[in-house]
Amino acid sequence: MSEQKNIMEYETVALDDRGPAVVILDQTKLPGSVELIRLTSAQEIWDAIYYLKVRGAPAIGVAAAFGIYVLAEGIRTEDYDAFLEEFRKQKRYLDSARPTAVNLSWALERMEQIVLQNPGKSVKEIRTLLRQEAVAIRDEDIRVCRAIGEYGLTLVKPGDGILTHCNAGQLATVKYGTATAPIYLGQERGYHFRVFADETRPLLQGARLTAYELQASGVDVTLICDNMSATVMKNGWVNAVFVGCDRVAANGDAANKIGTSAVAAVAAHYGVPVYVCAPTSTIDRNTESGDGIRIEQRPAEEVTEMWYRERMAPEGVKVFNPAFDVTDHSLIAGIVTEYGIARAPYTESLQRIFEQKGSHPLT
Repeated sequence: MSEQKNIMEYETVALDDRGPAVVILDQTKLPGSVELIRLTSAQEIWDAIYYLKVRGAPAIGVAAAFGIYVLAEGIRTEDYDAFLEEFRKQKRYLDSARPTAVNLSWALERMEQIVLQNPGKSVKEIRTLLRQEAVAIRDEDIRVCRAIGEYGLTLVKPGDGILTHCNAGQLATVKYGTATAPIYLGQERGYHFRVFADETRPLLQGARLTAYELQASGVDVTLICDNMSATVMKNGWVNAVFVGCDRVAANGDAANKIGTSAVAAVAAHYGVPVYVCAPTSTIDRNTESGDGIRIEQRPAEEVTEMWYRERMAPEGVKVFNPAFDVTDHSLIAGIVTEYGIARAPYTESLQRIFEQKGSHPLT
């Protein structure tokens, strides 16, 4: 379909009850064209997650929740045990799409708990409850991102320069984004931030997505190559780095798009604070450190051929293409959550964040 409105007016992930189906904005086509696609089968949903048609940890979680509900509607049995068995089969399949982003398994686990907690209800009633839970996950994402934005905004001042890596914007969530939430709230309040967006090799999420959505929102954004971050920091143009993440370990180590750890190391050298914007759903307290985070390996073609008219590397050359790297907690000035900002030592501050979450749920 041709673009007829601002990209920010589109829903990244939505549920179409006619069918039903998951409707996503195909991010592999941006910024060249805006296309909405309907996903109805397990294969289509899995492919959309794996091939990055929907991406960003929060958006993946919402897509997974909507997706497993859609698949549950297609389970043709009224027997609870048979329904549960097929539901778990579909859950395991979707969960295999991408291993690093914890929101995928987190959302699917929440959906499974709906089934497990209602063995006395009819399958029809369970399907209704699954839909309600999926919508709740979507709505929570909006509230969470706005709260992250409010806390993040306390870390910067009007006119500051902000650098971000990859895309942790609205296109990676339902609304506001995580790392961009302070930027969007600041934009609404006249802060006039100057944003530097790393292009983010090899998939160019910063160039194709972050620069695209920030520009569409009227933000003063400058696109830079990944290897230019040191220069803009040395020039004094960057006052803070905001990045998202796909999984935070209990000690504060954070897995984010490949190249984030390099940005953090450079920022430490120039005295620029790095803030990781992480919904509590992205914090994995069962993983002690970044050493326990499984890093997804992507196809070599993303480095050698994608985005080029002709192949830009010799045939047969070996390629190492990890999708993420882990930034050591010592390089992180703060982890911004919807319940406040965690500071080192993170094993203690993240525990307090979850205590706050337990006693005062976000509404």
